[in-house]
Amino acid sequence: MADAHSTTGTDSPKEKFKHDDAEVIIHANTEDVYTDDAVDPVYQAKAKILNDAFQEIGMGKYQWYLFVVAGFGWLSDNLWPIVTGLILSPVVNEFNFKGPFLKLGQNIGLLVGAAFWGIGSDVWGRKWCFNLTLFITGVFALAAGGSPNSIALCSLAAVWSIGVGGNLPVDSAVFLEFVPASHQYLLTVLSVWWALGQLLGSLVAWPLLANFSCPQPPAPCPRDSNQGWRYFLYAMGGLMMLLFVLRFFVFHLYESPKYLMGRGRDAEAVEIVHKVAKYNGKTSSLTLQMLTDAEEHYAGSVAKVDVEGTAPKLDTSALGAVKRTLREFGWEHVTPLFRTRKLAWSTSLLIALWALIGLAFPLYNSFVTYFLATRGADFGDGSTYITYRNQVILSVIGVPGALLAGWAVEVPLLGRRGALAISTILTGVFLFASTTARTSDALLGWNCGYSFTSNIMYGVLYAISPELFPTKDRGTGNAIVASANRVFGIMAPIIALYANLATSVPIYVSGAIFLVAGLIALLLPFEPRGRASL
Repeated sequence: MADAHSTTGTDSPKEKFKHDDAEVIIHANTEDVYTDDAVDPVYQAKAKILNDAFQEIGMGKYQWYLFVVAGFGWLSDNLWPIVTGLILSPVVNEFNFKGPFLKLGQNIGLLVGAAFWGIGSDVWGRKWCFNLTLFITGVFALAAGGSPNSIALCSLAAVWSIGVGGNLPVDSAVFLEFVPASHQYLLTVLSVWWALGQLLGSLVAWPLLANFSCPQPPAPCPRDSNQGWRYFLYAMGGLMMLLFVLRFFVFHLYESPKYLMGRGRDAEAVEIVHKVAKYNGKTSSLTLQMLTDAEEHYAGSVAKVDVEGTAPKLDTSALGAVKRTLREFGWEHVTPLFRTRKLAWSTSLLIALWALIGLAFPLYNSFVTYFLATRGADFGDGSTYITYRNQVILSVIGVPGALLAGWAVEVPLLGRRGALAISTILTGVFLFASTTARTSDALLGWNCGYSFTSNIMYGVLYAISPELFPTKDRGTGNAIVASANRVFGIMAPIIALYANLATSVPIYVSGAIFLVAGLIALLLPFEPRGRASL
């Protein structure tokens, strides 16, 4: 591994130090500093050294195990929205309340969780947040199984969703901070776990809800005849506790070296890197002196000082860590996303895409089980068994869709933009077509098409979005589109409160939104296939 810095020669008046997306040139005589990103240059320089260290170690056993346990977060992120959709019909029958309130509580919790745990990982560390999200989800899901009324259930759904909402922001950060840059594409491959979450939920719900639920109204629905959804919550809450145990007690997650470095614990950061290298059967040339030299290079050699005449130093307090995270949302990272007319158009369209899909997807998935049950009843086979059998089939169809997305984005003349537009439009078409079904098999067939294309759509969306943002401001761009997705997700149950769920109205609304989103995808000005990221 190269030294932390290099000089242009002993007689040169300039010295260069490169770090993430920035090159700082230090003039020994004039003592001026020029940089394209003056935000915490000490942190960025040291982070670059840690990145190089993991690149030197390479992808090994520790990172592959991390791929599995981080996948638990993706599984949870898709499982729990499916859970509330699956239990919606039986809990409405038992408690006789407006079902959208359950989804509203959940989506509010998801939004709060995404913001809370993102900041919390900088205060308490990645390790604790990585494990606590699953623990909180499991504990409150188990508690929800004993809910005496709809208010308790909706409230507990909101709290368990605070844990669910933290999975993707925390788990993706942990994963990226341990894998070498050459294997960061695996973050997209993790979406396979997302599809498996839907399949797992459907498989477990099938026997429990089919055999232990009340018949459809107007038959009375006492609690002792409607235990299926409670058993289901106990099973899924128990699964979360099992996954927590695997993460916390079986797999030993080391604290993130970047977090330790940011808190001034450089020696511990170096120690963790060497432990990972040893776990992989490798060695690392990283030394504490490299990090020390990097800090002295800026805090000592750099003559740009503050008003008190002291050199800038890295703020290693918890508040300093939070400020570094919040600074990602500052205007210095937002305005570059709109710097040119073409880039502003691209960013705006991406925000619109994530927002519209964030509205359409939960609006449909929240009520598809209810819709299938009522449509099936019209066809003469509306048993709970048939309903959940069909849900399992839909989930199975979605898994190859997630895998196909990785291939579709590399097809010539199609690329990311074409694959996203076609899969999104087809998703809307299949939803519209499902309302024309006159037999149960036809209805199931149309919904299989929807499940397949929607998983392709999400796989491509997760791939194209980071590629269209400038590298230096990619974190901010990802945060903005994810926030738009969550906020519009909250709107889905609000719309459903005023929709007639006994009709096809929610399906029509979802289908129309998908069609509009597909057309918007065609307007994206950049095609990242075969090109370096902006």
